[in-house]
Amino acid sequence: MPADEGEFLQEFHAEVEEELDAARSSRPADLVDVPPAEWLFDPTDVERQEVGLRNVLAAVEALESDGRPDDG
Repeated sequence: MPADEGEFLQEFHAEVEEELDAARSSRPADLVDVPPAEWLFDPTDVERQEVGLRNVLAAVEALESDGRPDDG
């Protein structure tokens, strides 16, 4: 993997992890006692976003591991 691509993947990986942390910290489960009219976001959308971010993170990790030399 070219150095520029590896650098890009590392930065992208960090950004995706930050977004995933933000999605996790939004705590949609805390909205159970709040009326839906007062929600700032839909908990289902947050869950979908988290699943999507996990998929992107897994893809980035797969690309990163493909660029590393095999051990052994």
